[in-house]
Amino acid sequence: MKVISTVVELQQQIKKAQLSPVGYVATMGALHAGHLSLVTSAVKQCPLVVISIFVNPTQFNDKNDLKNYPRTLDDDLKLLVEVLRESDIVFAPDEKEMYPEEDKREFHFGNLENVMEAPLRPGHFNGVAQIVSKFFEIINPDFAFFGQKDFQQVAVVKELVRQTGSKIKIVANPIIREKDGLAMSSRNRLLDPKIRKQAPIIFKTISSASSMISEHDIPEIKSFVQNSINSIDGFNVEYFEIVDDTELFPVQTRDAIKKGKRYFGCIAVHAGKIRLIDNIEIGLV
Repeated sequence: MKVISTVVELQQQIKKAQLSPVGYVATMGALHAGHLSLVTSAVKQCPLVVISIFVNPTQFNDKNDLKNYPRTLDDDLKLLVEVLRESDIVFAPDEKEMYPEEDKREFHFGNLENVMEAPLRPGHFNGVAQIVSKFFEIINPDFAFFGQKDFQQVAVVKELVRQTGSKIKIVANPIIREKDGLAMSSRNRLLDPKIRKQAPIIFKTISSASSMISEHDIPEIKSFVQNSINSIDGFNVEYFEIVDDTELFPVQTRDAIKKGKRYFGCIAVHAGKIRLIDNIEIGLV
């Protein structure tokens, strides 16, 4: 694999390779098996794959979160060399390379800006759109692979592609979990050991919630999720919503569920000092 840090060299290498289709995986580093599953999927489908490693400052509304975000480039490269081929590229630019000047662009995503993560993290998805649109323009991939754990982010990126008229195909890969069910995340390594031991309660609870829909209405299910997780010391549910998979409109009752659409239970939990997210598909009534 080739490790590149400038846009000019990256575009030269992509042009020189003359391989198609081109696959792209966006990461902020601190790679784990979830990221590697995306890379592996890209490698299987595309003769040329570009992986970006960049901690994007514009998507952090909490400066401490940005400061504390793990940066492990050397370890990341050791993992990637095992799955990438000689022709594949790791693009690891610095902030000046990606933002030579302030990016003042504003994006609008309808209801996606009003639910779940968006109100709680002001400016987050605008920052995501800024950096993803930059990478899309620079790399011009045919396929872009994202993890389903970041459920709302996937919806935002799909809407970004729709709005811009891009032909990039967004591929959403299933969540990769630890053996105990916890969704893999770069933030997991920051969990207090006692909290980490209890963290599987999140997936266990939303799994139970997904099977309750045939006999319980949504307010009951939401109460069950909140009470089950909040009963564990150090855990606090920030939200649990059952939403459709495109515009993410929250469903308040079973009667509002429409046949032919897919619905997911999405959750954010404060686990000690670390905020975790997860989701699961909710079977129709």
